[in-house]
Amino acid sequence: MKLADRYVGKQFIITSIFSLLAIIVIFVVIDAMENLDDFIDKNATTGIILRYYFFFMPEIIKLVTPVALLLASLFVTARMASQNELTALKTSGISLYRLMIPYLLIATFVSLFSVYFNGWIVPEANKRKLTIERVYLHKQLVSGTGANLYFQDSPTRILSVGYYDDSRTTASRVSIQDFSDSDFTVMVGRLDAYSMEWDTTARRWILHNGTQRWFDGGQERIRTFETQVADRLNFNAEDLRKKQEKPDEMDYYSLQRFIENQQRSGQDVARWEVDFYSKVSFPFATVIVVLFGVPFSSIKKRGGVGVQLGVSLLICFIYLIFMKVSQVFGYNGDIPPLLTAWTANIIFLVGAIAVLLRVPK
Repeated sequence: MKLADRYVGKQFIITSIFSLLAIIVIFVVIDAMENLDDFIDKNATTGIILRYYFFFMPEIIKLVTPVALLLASLFVTARMASQNELTALKTSGISLYRLMIPYLLIATFVSLFSVYFNGWIVPEANKRKLTIERVYLHKQLVSGTGANLYFQDSPTRILSVGYYDDSRTTASRVSIQDFSDSDFTVMVGRLDAYSMEWDTTARRWILHNGTQRWFDGGQERIRTFETQVADRLNFNAEDLRKKQEKPDEMDYYSLQRFIENQQRSGQDVARWEVDFYSKVSFPFATVIVVLFGVPFSSIKKRGGVGVQLGVSLLICFIYLIFMKVSQVFGYNGDIPPLLTAWTANIIFLVGAIAVLLRVPK
């Protein structure tokens, strides 16, 4: 059986690589045709376009890996069935369950690697890609700097920043508003400063040229200052930069810290938690689609490769529909975020088991 495992595993790996490369080329060509006008309008050089797609490549690989492995599992198994190799293996006492082991081992390895790949490599590549879009293609994306930022630092404190420069870790037109613990509509204090900078040594914010006000029983006290340490602020320069990023730009731990900061300030974090759990759940779709594809294609069918390609695309399309629909409910808080991230996987796992139980072993 080791010979059969090596044969199946080799064919599955080779076909998966070929499928992945073919889908990537198709994806890049279609995307390049859609963005051709932007590249021409912005006078983008060949070097810029190549760098753009180099950093776009990890995101493409993340999206199409389940499709490539599903197509490979369907193609390899269908070819073995059409050439009566499956019949010969079953006659020798090898069941379909046993035959699936090399498929599942390879798919599991790919899934585990994809957890790291999607959690750290893809976000870093997305940052570089967005930088190219902002600098060379002049697209209006938030990156590096931010204007008119508003967020809640704690349940009773709101911070607004007129402009933030991440390269210098400085903010201008800063306003910090404190509200009563018993009545969130009553303001008890306000601090306005012309600028605020991050002290990397002491790891604290320093305010410059500002005014501080206290409100108590209809009375107002005012104090002006040139330089003052910003007390009781729960965020640092990195947190302020992260508040401008999208989940696709954050690695696994950065997104986790971002969610914790948002929870501390009393924000609804359902949307970010769904994206956080999806960084792990989506890679394991590879195992599930392979578990679905092998038994499905183990029975001889007319139509050849075209049918296998159509079936694989249909399965992945249905999977994406389930994933997007469940995300809507998860973003709205109707479904727990963890369940939302795994809903599509659970549904397809049930479907894969049903197909596996129905086909001849």
